[in-house]
Amino acid sequence: MDLRIFTEPQQGASYDDLLAVAQAAERHGFDAFFRSDHYLVMGDGDGRPGPTDAWVTLAGIARETTTIRLGTLVTAATFRLPGPLAISVAQVDAMSGGRVELGIGAGWFDAEHSAYGIPFPPLGERFERLEEQLAIITGLWSAPDGTAFSFEGTHYRLEDSPALPKPVQRPGPPVIVGGGGPKRTPRLAATYAAEFNMAFRSSEESGRQFDVVRGACRDVGRDPETLALSVAQVVCCGRDDAEVARRAAAIGREVDELRTNGLCGSPDEVVEKLGRFAGLGASRTYLQVLDLADLDHLALLGEEVLPRVSGL
Repeated sequence: MDLRIFTEPQQGASYDDLLAVAQAAERHGFDAFFRSDHYLVMGDGDGRPGPTDAWVTLAGIARETTTIRLGTLVTAATFRLPGPLAISVAQVDAMSGGRVELGIGAGWFDAEHSAYGIPFPPLGERFERLEEQLAIITGLWSAPDGTAFSFEGTHYRLEDSPALPKPVQRPGPPVIVGGGGPKRTPRLAATYAAEFNMAFRSSEESGRQFDVVRGACRDVGRDPETLALSVAQVVCCGRDDAEVARRAAAIGREVDELRTNGLCGSPDEVVEKLGRFAGLGASRTYLQVLDLADLDHLALLGEEVLPRVSGL
């Protein structure tokens, strides 16, 4: 199982904070550094110093790292037009030497759209737009060199696009689609994605959704084994109970709640729970790290957890 570090910078983080975490994650051997794509703090706090743009951030980090993969979990389709998004991701892919992945979803947080003047269509339309964006972005990347790309949809129309720039990874950076929807989300993952992600759900819920997604792959004529399966879980690990409690308090959570709803406890406990997800078919886990100043947490996970899950 691969382990990836996943951050939520809308809660309050500068570019320098994120760079420090990304470089620490690379130094300790994690497979990837991912960040959310949000513009407004959630829950308590004022979010200072303020939001950072996901793809601007990843462009900077791409030039200051060398091996770690980089991506979003997930870019909101409501934030960007599909053509410019395809250009941005392809450019960051080139800047990183081919280390970028695009997680993309329909968008859901109404308040951040209102706060920054971003249109927020009804849910059905957001999913329609997401599907068209997936078709356009993957179509632009995979169009043969020297050929134009056109698209006629309900919400977007492209006419004779040069389909440039091409990303380093061909036919394009891996696309990640996730969620608990019973029909449309599994179909979109089976049709367009390299990976399906189930975030912040129990092992039982994740296993059921993995089965649904495998069925969706068969429905579109795809071998389910070609779609990677992953989970995202908040992590709070410590060498002893006191360290676990300190880390839980630092992110405003209770230890018992985290043990139920995340990866919490000693390295042994974290490894054991990761094994449950691996047994369901998950080949990677995104470790949601909420205290970005606690780089010792990354060191502990890298030293005591990462080596023990590589064979799961």
